[in-house]
Amino acid sequence: MIKRLCVAIALVISMASMAAAATVAVATGNVNLRARPSTGYPVVVVVPVGARIVTHGCLPGYTWCDIGFASYRGWVSARYVQVVYNGAPVVLSPAVAATVGVAVVTFNKAYWDNYYVRYPWYRSWSVYAVPPRAVYGAHPRARVDAYGRSVECADGSCTATRGVTGIYGGSSQQTRTCADGACTATRNTVGPYGGTASRTRTCSRADASCSVTRTGPRGGTVSGTRFFRQ
Repeated sequence: MIKRLCVAIALVISMASMAAAATVAVATGNVNLRARPSTGYPVVVVVPVGARIVTHGCLPGYTWCDIGFASYRGWVSARYVQVVYNGAPVVLSPAVAATVGVAVVTFNKAYWDNYYVRYPWYRSWSVYAVPPRAVYGAHPRARVDAYGRSVECADGSCTATRGVTGIYGGSSQQTRTCADGACTATRNTVGPYGGTASRTRTCSRADASCSVTRTGPRGGTVSGTRFFRQ
């Protein structure tokens, strides 16, 4: 099986070049391609084990990935996505994703409208936008659909990344890097309908200050600096 998966990946790599945002991969098992990143939502098609797929990006934390299979588009759990890393096939993980160039993406209504118009359940967005348990009258689940975080330290510097995706498709990702007595944290948020906002905060121990810049969904920017007594 491993040999067959390696051969499949090699065949994909030898094909015509694809867009920079896409990463060729192989499915590690028979997996349902879902209409959104959760097992409670419609199945678009079953992706067979060993099938060639294209990874267009993953949610923050790399829990679910947006993939293309043949003429289909949808979401699968990252544990079913295998890529080539250092010359060998490996299951996609946050550490591997950063190296092979898999981007962080989000799911929203625009994605649903773009890929699922021809499906019988397309007009049921209002139903599928609600957590599955709530549809059947049980206690609704948490408003967070996926969450992930990682920390890497090297040469006196540490970088922490965390991301969260809401049940309606919005997402937020924050990256914080600290070194030599200074930390910079950048948070990017995408709403379920594509609106974006960001915040960058830099704090320095040397001059006892923190500077913050915020950018709203319409492009407006506000900046400020606060000093602290030592």
